[in-house]
Amino acid sequence: MATQRVTRNSQQGNRISQGSNSRQTSLLDWKVKDKSGNFRSVLKESSSVGDSTCADDRTEDALQVAVGYFQKGPKKASLSKDKVLEKHLKTVENVALSNGLAPEAIDILLNVALSGKFGNAVNSRILKCMIPESHISEDSVVKAVSWLCVDKCSGNTKVLFYRWLVAMFDFIDHKKQISSLYGFFFASLQDDTLCPYVCHLLYLLTKRENVKPFRVRKLLDLQAKMGMQPHLQALLSLYKFFAPTLISVSLPVRKKIFFSNSKNLWTSASLAVRLRNQGAFPKPLNLPLGPTTGRSLKRKWNSHSVIPALHSANKEYGEKTTSLYDYLSNDRSLPLEQLQRLPQLLESIHCLELPSQMCSVLNSPLLLHYINCVKDESILLRISYWLSQALQEECVWYNINNYEQEEEFINLLDMVIRVQCFLQEGFYSCEAFLYKSLPLWDGFSCRSQYLQLLAWIPFSSFSEVKPLLSDHLAPLFFTSSIYFKCSVLQSLQELLQNWLLWLSTDAHVQPTTDSPLETTLGGSMSSVSQLIEYTGWLSVVAMRLESSSTLLLHFILDFYEKVCDIYINYDLPIVVLFPPVIFHSALLSLDATILNQLCYIMYRYRNNWTAAKKNRYLQKAKSEFSLSSKICKEYNYYLTAMVCCLWTSRPFKAGVYTDPQTIENTGGTQYKSALNIVYHPSLLSYAASFLLQESPEEMTEHLSSIQGKKWNWYLDYLYSEGFQGLKLFIKSSVHSSVPEPEENTE
Repeated sequence: MATQRVTRNSQQGNRISQGSNSRQTSLLDWKVKDKSGNFRSVLKESSSVGDSTCADDRTEDALQVAVGYFQKGPKKASLSKDKVLEKHLKTVENVALSNGLAPEAIDILLNVALSGKFGNAVNSRILKCMIPESHISEDSVVKAVSWLCVDKCSGNTKVLFYRWLVAMFDFIDHKKQISSLYGFFFASLQDDTLCPYVCHLLYLLTKRENVKPFRVRKLLDLQAKMGMQPHLQALLSLYKFFAPTLISVSLPVRKKIFFSNSKNLWTSASLAVRLRNQGAFPKPLNLPLGPTTGRSLKRKWNSHSVIPALHSANKEYGEKTTSLYDYLSNDRSLPLEQLQRLPQLLESIHCLELPSQMCSVLNSPLLLHYINCVKDESILLRISYWLSQALQEECVWYNINNYEQEEEFINLLDMVIRVQCFLQEGFYSCEAFLYKSLPLWDGFSCRSQYLQLLAWIPFSSFSEVKPLLSDHLAPLFFTSSIYFKCSVLQSLQELLQNWLLWLSTDAHVQPTTDSPLETTLGGSMSSVSQLIEYTGWLSVVAMRLESSSTLLLHFILDFYEKVCDIYINYDLPIVVLFPPVIFHSALLSLDATILNQLCYIMYRYRNNWTAAKKNRYLQKAKSEFSLSSKICKEYNYYLTAMVCCLWTSRPFKAGVYTDPQTIENTGGTQYKSALNIVYHPSLLSYAASFLLQESPEEMTEHLSSIQGKKWNWYLDYLYSEGFQGLKLFIKSSVHSSVPEPEENTE
């Protein structure tokens, strides 16, 4: 478009003029046509690109005339009386909605709105149409902030400007000068009207070096004066994140969404302009500048799903070719467009400048490596902030049940999941999205993505996570198919693994004994134990609903295979056993692989139990991490039942009552001595195959002949068939003191 061409041609001239003494942007870069028909010549390159239509030229000229009118226009004017003013306002609004405004136009109009030349109504409409075509110059923002110091504009205009600044934060090309104004913004917190919006801006600007004791005291004084306001809690939580020793007051542990984006006047329009400029829309969309009364069914939920292309914040890139050596020697920032390979990243990691639109790094593996290396919390905070907008505020499909754009939504979720897996860290904004959308989820759409997001819920107290699981996920779990139940169990297993990895790393960094953190670690162990117990409860109910399905039992035992090795693999003093229903279902299963897996789990439980009892640290912290006698008795019962069932032919010798009528119906009067590794339901086929292999000519040989030497040969046969779990269990738990298996007679 012609407006875009003017923007590209004018950027070079604007960069040249920025080095001069005068920082005021004028219409020298434009060709302005006055109402009388007079022309003012300007710096405009003569080369013309593309096939521009007459309509584009007329729109361009009309915008130039309108901007010139506002820059040189009257001091005061009334919208109701001045038709020329209304005409030019509509021109600026239409161009802003259709194509966006060039950086030069935004610079001029910002000065007009904040200088007080026109009334509040005009200034408000000008600010509401400040939608950038590509980017916003940092110098324009600094000049706009300087107008706030002379107090030329009204309080409502200041509020609108701060809201605009927050909404367009990612479109600003640089942040260095704006960050230097941190003290000015912080001083504006004294204004009760501006305080929520200034807190939001400070939340985006704050870095570790900005956190000072006097600022903490000021925020605490404001909180005492105004109460527990969400915007103050947000800034205090961020300060405590950077400097935990400076803030001793109790604050929300979880990072929540403190700032609402529902009244953002520019979000939908600016994103529509960006999508249209990228060719996503064939024709302009009619989008309002102000807030709508409700969510329209025709509104594109996935506006935020288009991640902007990766562009360097250094706008001078491309003017001349510069080698990597020049950037390293001159301590200049390396343009992201030149970053192609990992060795390049390693050489230039100290002079790399991240883009203004931080969400663009999500599609760059090299920059994700950089984020992992530098450990800059502000980067993750900005990404999380963008995600909270993209997932929570603008993704309305779960409110209106409109799945027409499900493919784009799936792509967005897949990208978020890949980033979380890469960083090995879950975003709190994704967790908040789950809390908000899961009550309306049907359990079918985007199932894989939803359950993967569930697995990356950041570690916290289980009492905070349980409502999400029990109130919303459990009803879906109980009423859905067996395949959904298996998928949920798999996600809970991955969630447990992520929590354990986080805790094992944190426990090694922080002191765990003789310090106040001991209670914190104990609470963390309790949260993990509660998660395991809750999953066990889900498993028991699922087994009853699915009639002890073998497929479901496989997934349940996979979960407990992770649980049984917590102490050895993660160095965390947790021992939680599976429920009796799960144990007996696995012990008497008709699937041999289930029995083998159960044996392996019991073997690993024994190893972890032994290691925990020998650990000196466990003895020092005995009052908090002691193994309860209830767990000891339960494990001993499981161990005895397995040995008696598989080895001594005396299954369930104590503690189990069997109805005599049931025994009579089965025709097995010697049931107490008729169950071992030969007669076990899942091993009968292996015993028969063993006899055929040993004595192929004896077609009538009975299973009772497997005793003595044949018993040991049969064990070797089972081991050769892949029963390694059974082998480990027998060698570790069956000792010479255990009597030999009794001879079974028919």
